[in-house]
Amino acid sequence: MRRSIWQAVVCAVILTSCGQKEKGFELIEQLSEKRVDIFYDGHLFTSYAWPETMEKPILYPIYNAHGVDLTRGFPANPQPGERVDHPHHLGLWFNYGNVNRLDFWNNSYNIPEANKPRYGSILHKGITEKTNGAKQATLTAQSDWNDPTGKTLLKAETRYIFGAEKEMRTIEHIITLTAQADTVVFSDSKEGLLGIRMDKAFEEVSEAPVLRIGDDKLPMAERTVNNDGVNGLYRNSLGDEKESGTWGKRAGWASVSAEKEGDKTTVAILDHKENPGFPAHWHTRGYGLFAVNNLGSKSFHAETPAASLTLLPGESVTFRHKILIKTGSYAEDREIDTAFEEFNR
Repeated sequence: MRRSIWQAVVCAVILTSCGQKEKGFELIEQLSEKRVDIFYDGHLFTSYAWPETMEKPILYPIYNAHGVDLTRGFPANPQPGERVDHPHHLGLWFNYGNVNRLDFWNNSYNIPEANKPRYGSILHKGITEKTNGAKQATLTAQSDWNDPTGKTLLKAETRYIFGAEKEMRTIEHIITLTAQADTVVFSDSKEGLLGIRMDKAFEEVSEAPVLRIGDDKLPMAERTVNNDGVNGLYRNSLGDEKESGTWGKRAGWASVSAEKEGDKTTVAILDHKENPGFPAHWHTRGYGLFAVNNLGSKSFHAETPAASLTLLPGESVTFRHKILIKTGSYAEDREIDTAFEEFNR
């Protein structure tokens, strides 16, 4: 039932986008539907949303400059051929797998109630800033990271800076986490930190049979091999490629490129030199998870010391990342390197 409601919201977003005028950025609050739509020149770029089913705020869907959806639809809006896995992966999000021994990363509607005491949830509290501009827009949101009893461990302020220039779209994600009454410990985990679940086109070719969505937009009864349209390629700032070459490695940036609907697109995530754990480890999975992890270490490489970040009550930490979305042709390393240097000035 909850997923049906969320699917209706997705449809409403698509219908709303048809009536927008061309005038740069426009952020429209749809509070009754728990989202803020971000339009550029009359076309939906993304929506900031806080569905209860996902136990966290997200950006979903995310479109490139030509209107091609870059994010997997499942579980909100399943599309034929998509993988049925990791129901907590939807759009773009920020959370972590071990915060005071609670798992925020894997929480979603799919967790049985009996297991919920092991999971944390992030509750959207409000929008405190919203600006429109010709080439840039900002959105600032407040949220609480809560334990299973509802006690707030961390208060978060997340600032999104949306940018557009010709065939480039950008999202700057700046989050400040502040510990409340208790000491908060982020223990080593590969489950983090800023993630995007990419569309099927951005996956790597695989001969392993997996559960997928059928033509009726429901999970199929049997596992199948389906590489139709799959052509994704990961790459990092060191020149390494594919999951096999990039997963778990430290790098200043990583990217994934693919062609979908005849449109070539590169999505890159840039780390920031002032982030704890820079340069981050990368959680680049061939099945479509693209994530940057500044807090994990031993979880990626058993021979390295375990990472840990502790916040005493009242202490804060800020993480800053930037997402580049280039359309029309694939981004070259020098383009991403330049963007990385500009971001880190």
